[in-house]
Amino acid sequence: MYKKILLPTDGSTYADQEVERVEKLIAEDGEVIVLSVAGRLTSSAFQSRRKVKKVNEKLKKDAQKFVDNMASKFDEDMNVTKMVLTGFPAEVIHDVAEKEGVDLIIISASGKSGIHRFVLGSVAEKVLKNSDVDVLLVHND
Repeated sequence: MYKKILLPTDGSTYADQEVERVEKLIAEDGEVIVLSVAGRLTSSAFQSRRKVKKVNEKLKKDAQKFVDNMASKFDEDMNVTKMVLTGFPAEVIHDVAEKEGVDLIIISASGKSGIHRFVLGSVAEKVLKNSDVDVLLVHND
């Protein structure tokens, strides 16, 4: 059994499968950290700072919704910590795992469709290759 599990989410529809795995693998007094990483745009000559700020706020709000939704799937007696951070997903996941001293990262092999599916796949791959702790890669159809 694992004492501390990191569960990154991008809001994909596979949360139930990931929650089931956490519940099977976590110690009775364990903690699950539900994390969503919001991307961050920077302003350019083609986009105003105000527009970029608005998009970044939306990305952060979406990430918070993803975390809240995932966390709500756990029983009330489960020790769940919610985190929303900004940055490059694979890097942030690695940093949180290290800083929080997690024993296991559970991440989906695929998530959203289209370009997001490709990006998430690369995030999962980077996490898997660079992690110093166990990673459970959940295959979703």
